[in-house]
Order: sequence, then structure tokens, then C-alpha cells
Amino acid sequence: MAFTAKDVQALREKTGVGMMDCKKALVEADGDMDKAVDILREKGLASAAKKASRVAAEGVVAAYSDANAGALVEINCETDFVAKGEPFVNLAAKVVKTVVAAKPADVEALLATKAVDSDKTVDEEVQEVFLALRENMKVRRFALVEGHTATYIHAGGTVGVLVAFDVDDATAAKAEFDAMGKNVAMQIAAMNPEYLCKASISDDELAKMKSITIDSALNKPDSLPVPILNSIITEAINDKKWSDEDAEIYNGLDQKQRKNFVNFISKEAYATMAEIAVSHKAEISENKIFVGLVQGRLAKQIKEVCLLEQTFVRSDLFDGSVNGYVESVAKALGADIKLTKFVRFEKGEGIEKKEENFAAEIASMM
Repeated sequence: MAFTAKDVQALREKTGVGMMDCKKALVEADGDMDKAVDILREKGLASAAKKASRVAAEGVVAAYSDANAGALVEINCETDFVAKGEPFVNLAAKVVKTVVAAKPADVEALLATKAVDSDKTVDEEVQEVFLALRENMKVRRFALVEGHTATYIHAGGTVGVLVAFDVDDATAAKAEFDAMGKNVAMQIAAMNPEYLCKASISDDELAKMKSITIDSALNKPDSLPVPILNSIITEAINDKKWSDEDAEIYNGLDQKQRKNFVNFISKEAYATMAEIAVSHKAEISENKIFVGLVQGRLAKQIKEVCLLEQTFVRSDLFDGSVNGYVESVAKALGADIKLTKFVRFEKGEGIEKKEENFAAEIASMM
């Protein structure tokens, strides 16, 4: 069956594949358009399998929500150029809408699901885009939360945030609630909290945080309470754990200089102080002043890693914690609003990117 240049162009428009590949497929299919499409897809699958080992750390995080649920999805590709292109961006938008509509159990189920506004599965949609762009790409992960949600996408898909609220339908439909949800999502994107609130941190995790805080304090002896610091210095000098030079330097400092004694003694002397502090860990840990120091530092850490305890960054809107901001909006609307969950995806996090050494590559070619 003969075919014309118009047939080649039609096949290109239908598949997005290059002109030469379309022409070869029509030749192989003897001009049969449907068969040519199947040939391109089969070759595309084989090509995709060859490229599957390539690192795909670029891509986008996409978000979508309706009145009943919200979702995030991360789709990866090899280059930022492809990630910013319309075909790839449209694919991500279609996939995340499919997550909300179909509520699949996992990525495997999602890939087998019919995409929204399409007669193809998500896997087939990904394959169609691959045929056109020829880069390794995959749907890496998604998050789905049912109920009232807010979403935010930062920097064209670099970071995506999904926030869930326990709130009535009438309040969720108000513009003030929508603005509040977006502001909280932006806070999460910027500050990257690890937990919702202190109650979300397990006892084991709290114990680990406390242990790290204690060890950190002991290894930075100049930050210890003055009575403990002075006892460490006394031991270092009296037991000859410092060099004579360091002991002489310290003893020659006046009261003002001793406040910054670290600038005068050697690095070896400072390291010795840390060793002394660590050796007395048991007794120092029971010191009431030290206990207070650790509790203060822990409280500061919790405030930094827990969303509801964080200081709200939009101080122009509210001066206080994120929880206080949510409560202020709830009060203004005369409603109950509870922030129950959040998810934050950062594009490519956890994927080890290949470091390109072009000079070495060119040298090896020569």
C-alpha cells in the first residue's frame, strides 16, 4: 500500500515521533497507518527498556485537588529541558488528575489505570511521551489524601506540597480558607518540617534527639554552662592535660578575654576539653543547669522541625506559630479548622545523580 508525505505528517501528529521514524514505520507497515502506530510503540518499548538504566533525576512534581481529595505525583526524566516541555508537563497533569479520580493503591496500579480523558492507560500515556522525547522517564511516586486539601507547587514543579484539613464543606468553600491553605503549604515548601507536631514524634525519636543534643553540647565545651566549663578547664590545667603553653596563655587572660578564651588557646587544647566533657557525660547529664540547657535546645529543635510549632513566616499576616495562624483564621470564619496531615515532595530527592566529568570523557576519547 502506497503512502504520501501527508501520511507521514499525519502519523507524526498522531504519535509525536520524528519524521524519519514515521516514514520507516509506514514503509514497514506497507502504508497501514494503524499498523505503523503499533510498530512505533513496539520499537519505543524496546528503546525504553534500553534506556531504563539511565538516571532520571529531573522531572516535575505536579498537584491536583478537588472538593473530595488532593494528590501529588512525581514523574522523572533525564533532562531539565524535557521536564519543562509542554508534553511532559501535560503528562504530569494528566497523571495526577488520574490519581485523584481513580485512587489507585500504588504506582503499579496507577500505571495500569485508564488515564483521565483518555482511552489509554497511564503506562501507555507515558510510553506515548517517551516515543516523542526519547528519554528515560517514569512515574516515581504519588501521595493521595481524601477530604479537604490545599496544594502548592514551587518553582515549576521543583517542590510540591499537599496539606489536609479537618473542616466542614461550607468553610472549605470560602476564599479565606483557600488562602490560608495555600499560605500553610508555602510554609511547608520553604521550611521543610519533618513532623506535624510534637505528638507526632515517637518516644524513640525524641530520645535520639535528646542523645544527639547532649553529645553535641559536650563536644562544644565553650557552649556549656559556666560552672561546668570552669570545672573542665580546671581539670585540664591541674591534671596537666593541657600543654604548659596553653595553661600559661589561659592563666594570663583577663576576665573579658576569658569570655572568648577559645580564640587564644590551641585547637589541641580545645579538643582536650571536649574529651574531658565526654568522659564526664554521666555526671554532667544529671547536672540541673545542664538539664535545663538540653531541654531548651530540644524545645528549639522541636519548634524548627514540627510544622504547627514553627514560627509562621508570613509575619505580615500573623505574628506567631503556624498553629496560631490556622486558629486565627478559624476564629475569623467562626469555624473549626484542624490541620491533620501534610506531604512534601522534592523533585529527585534520594536519587543519586551521575556526576559528569567532561574533561575526562574527552581525554579518554582522544
